[in-house]
Amino acid sequence: MADIWSQRRASRYGRYHGGPDPLAPPVDLTEALDEIGEDVMAGYSPERAVREMLRRGGRDHDGLDELARRVAKKRRELLERHDLDGTLQEVRELLDTAVLEERKQLARDVEMDDGDRALREMQIDSLPPNAAAAVSELASYDWRSRAAREAYDQIKDLLGRELLDQRFQGMKEALENATDEDRAAIDAMLSDLNELLEKHERGEDTQEDFEEFMAQHGQHFPEQPQDLEELLDAMAARAAAAQRMLNSMSAEQRQQLMELSAQAFGSPELMDSLARLDANLQSLRPGEDWSGSEQMGGSEGVGLGDGTGVFQDLAELDALSEQLSQSYGGARMDDLDLDALSRQLGDDAAVSARTLQELERALRDSGTLQRSSDGRLRLSPKAMRQLGRSLLRDVAQRLSGRQGQRDMDRAGAAGERSGATRSWAFGDTEPWDVTRTVTNALTRTVGEGGSMAGGVRLSIDDVEVQETEARTQAAVALLVDTSFSMAMDGRWVPMKRTALALHTLIRSRFRGDALQLIGFGRHAEVREIEELTALDARWEKGTNLHHALLLANRHFRKHPNAQPVLLIVTDGEPTSHLEPGGEIYFSYPPHPLTVAYAVRELEASMRLGAQTTFFRLGEDPGLARFVEQMARRVDGRVVAPELDDLGAAVVGSYLGDRTGRGGRESGGSLGDWFGGRGFWVGD
Repeated sequence: MADIWSQRRASRYGRYHGGPDPLAPPVDLTEALDEIGEDVMAGYSPERAVREMLRRGGRDHDGLDELARRVAKKRRELLERHDLDGTLQEVRELLDTAVLEERKQLARDVEMDDGDRALREMQIDSLPPNAAAAVSELASYDWRSRAAREAYDQIKDLLGRELLDQRFQGMKEALENATDEDRAAIDAMLSDLNELLEKHERGEDTQEDFEEFMAQHGQHFPEQPQDLEELLDAMAARAAAAQRMLNSMSAEQRQQLMELSAQAFGSPELMDSLARLDANLQSLRPGEDWSGSEQMGGSEGVGLGDGTGVFQDLAELDALSEQLSQSYGGARMDDLDLDALSRQLGDDAAVSARTLQELERALRDSGTLQRSSDGRLRLSPKAMRQLGRSLLRDVAQRLSGRQGQRDMDRAGAAGERSGATRSWAFGDTEPWDVTRTVTNALTRTVGEGGSMAGGVRLSIDDVEVQETEARTQAAVALLVDTSFSMAMDGRWVPMKRTALALHTLIRSRFRGDALQLIGFGRHAEVREIEELTALDARWEKGTNLHHALLLANRHFRKHPNAQPVLLIVTDGEPTSHLEPGGEIYFSYPPHPLTVAYAVRELEASMRLGAQTTFFRLGEDPGLARFVEQMARRVDGRVVAPELDDLGAAVVGSYLGDRTGRGGRESGGSLGDWFGGRGFWVGD
């Protein structure tokens, strides 16, 4: 039993590495679709809107711009932190140690011939300041101090390990305190590797050759490549980074390293093998950046091996920067290297990038975007419905918080059940809700301490009735100003959001109502919701309310049995009208004839029974006077909402006016339609 518990305690749980987390919740397209819809309605193409959404990110994940900023910051920190003089500095320190120990030994060696001592001291004192030249001069020096000789030999050992670490990561640590047999094994590995690469270049190699090589020398390749191509990719990337590091050094630093390299392991053959390896890698992978360089301005010295790792990081960061820019042809989020992003910025960055990938994939696969007959991407009807539901939820939240609306006990005349119930009142004719009524009686009986043995007696206070909604059909005309002033003053997108919210409400909740969307600028035009939401702002002067009212009245006449509801959203007085011959007349300031034509059609709407509401945008005094006078003529109303409340104002007015009771006496409070009466915006 003890063994079992010890095994359990030894269990360890780690991060899941089998691809995307299978327990992660699916991405929510609602937020993304809201942002895309906002940009599309502001005039962006759907392609650009998707890119902008990916660039900004969301509430719970970073976007491409933030990830790119972090990549740039990491790159800048690497350049500002490091200095490429690390290996030379280590050589100087070892050389100073060797010289100091030798001086000490010469000073205390009393049995030494004075002439020999003086010669040695002179040789040490005359060493050149250049570390490479000094190491070269001391190559044949007969050290008297054992500690000095060990320090000098460490220079050769350090150089050999650093040069190998440039090509084979981790070799510096692996070869510390290496024996002659270890060095011979490295020489054999380099020789076999060069032969394999040269055989590959001639096209004569086989997978068996690679497997035989890995069987003999695989311990030097912790990446565990599966074939020669993978091995080539890894080695060429590191060799190219080593070359870029060398290119980034000063001419003096490069010269000293070249001179010191001859001392590596005391074996010139090593340099020949490495030079041969570099030539083979450059020949087989010419696409790597072998000529780049960087300006390093830090104070933290790095050796050849560690410095090569820094340059590999810089290359990886450059690749990530290009992937995050998504500015090249055919760019897709799937191009992002999540492993590299995790290495450079941490797991949180990889999670954000994976979320962006899944968002793009979901948008592409869910039918949110579709290509029209002219080849352009557009929001699909499904996307329009989703966006409309989101906008309608926002309207519902705003309406549910309004105060001052009149509450009525009755939701409407007998019609369809709303799903809500209320206590019975004298005169009610609505059907009882039996379940609620019996439940109330049971609860009351138990609460009063009564016994169930004698049955349950109903009290009039237990009775609840089912609310019903009037189903009067309405013919709704939403007239929206599409003159350029709407876009210039930031009212373009709120106007489109309002139209989409109202369209969604009618299509999902009041399917029997007939809605017509009419945009009016220099002239008026009936538009489908997809057209209106995608409409670009135009440099077009003119506000043709007259033409828009003509189209609205035609719509009302097509539905003689419906209650006409006229909703007008505008930020300017009428400045154009339709002439009898069909020409457009424009005048600013407004011509009296233009105003007269608009008034005439508005009065025609009144005679058709339309309930009219003007939604005045802006604080222009002239517009305010005009709208107030127009509304007074037809017993209409004027609402001057803030832009954020425009959708709630229009939808609220529609819900009131559609009953034909002038809005103020309409069936129930506006908050009831969305809150207490259980309005639901769903699929």
